[in-house]
Amino acid sequence: MLRILLLILLTFPVLAQQTQKSFRIGVAGLTHGHVHWILNRAKDGDIEIVGIAEPNRPLAEQLLNQYKLPVSLLYSSLNEMLDKTKPEAVTGFGNTFDHLSVVQACAPRKIHVMVEKPLAVSLDHAQQIQSLAKKHSIHVLTNYETTWYGSNLKIEELFRVAKPMGTVRKVVVHDGHEGPKEIGVGSEFLEWLIDPVKNGGGALMDFGCYGANQITWLLNGERPKSVFAVTQQIKPHIYPKVDDEATIVLTYASAQGIIQASWNWPFGRKDMEVYGEKGYLIADRQGSKIKATSDKPEEFVAATPLSKPYDDPFVYLAAVVRNEIKIQPFDLSALENNLIVMEILEAAKTSAKTGKAVTLSPKP
Repeated sequence: MLRILLLILLTFPVLAQQTQKSFRIGVAGLTHGHVHWILNRAKDGDIEIVGIAEPNRPLAEQLLNQYKLPVSLLYSSLNEMLDKTKPEAVTGFGNTFDHLSVVQACAPRKIHVMVEKPLAVSLDHAQQIQSLAKKHSIHVLTNYETTWYGSNLKIEELFRVAKPMGTVRKVVVHDGHEGPKEIGVGSEFLEWLIDPVKNGGGALMDFGCYGANQITWLLNGERPKSVFAVTQQIKPHIYPKVDDEATIVLTYASAQGIIQASWNWPFGRKDMEVYGEKGYLIADRQGSKIKATSDKPEEFVAATPLSKPYDDPFVYLAAVVRNEIKIQPFDLSALENNLIVMEILEAAKTSAKTGKAVTLSPKP
């Protein structure tokens, strides 16, 4: 009898995992090119798309047909989708300006939200999102591709936990590609990506947010003392309304951050350099080049796959919403981190316009 009871107890976690219900997700918008991320996951079993709100019917039907999803998932308005399907969380895959309206619809219904980077088009929108999240006790997460890179583990080990490389002194982050039109993004994506209202800017917003997010995480939520930025329109004939080149310099108490965001790289890149007192690390999706002493060559360490639920945005979202894990204040997806990101981006836009560094006021 004791052996049978022990067997039941040992197998219970496995049975519970097998019988756990799929995470019910609603999708707000389909015009963001990253929407293929979730549509490609729709039939994996661990998540269930219960409704999609997208007014552009031809686009919606094209994508539903591409991923062999039923047209019954489609709703013309977000409010109707929320009321009829009652998802556990909503993922925003429309333009960045609409992130605020998505949270305005979801928050009073106690529905959690994950938006694609950046959090908002402006600091004002971001602060309104923060107020709604706090008032209605919901999570609002921001999804970056770089959050799921296995090389983050090595950065954490060398610079955030035991810190064998010493205090961080300089961080240089490179993000971008040849340009959205040049790489052939969909017309529905390009239309708002190069709109200063719907995107909040150009390359500065599109790719500057990555560096601001990663540096804020690396420095455990430290806010820069000042922000200085230079933007350019190297290709005004293609991008007449927004910047396509941006460099942002962040000054901290004992470190400096340099963010290079560009629609003019010869090829796509997302990598960062971290320099400490005792060595440096250069990391991308594949892994890290590490140099710990001056008399030895760089060592390459391949990225280690992240463990669940930290390896996938939608599994992570489910774990946070279902209280299986506790998100820390300055985690890469956390609202607190991304409020600082928006402070940095807002200051960078002001600096680029005035030609002067912007000093951030101390937090009360």
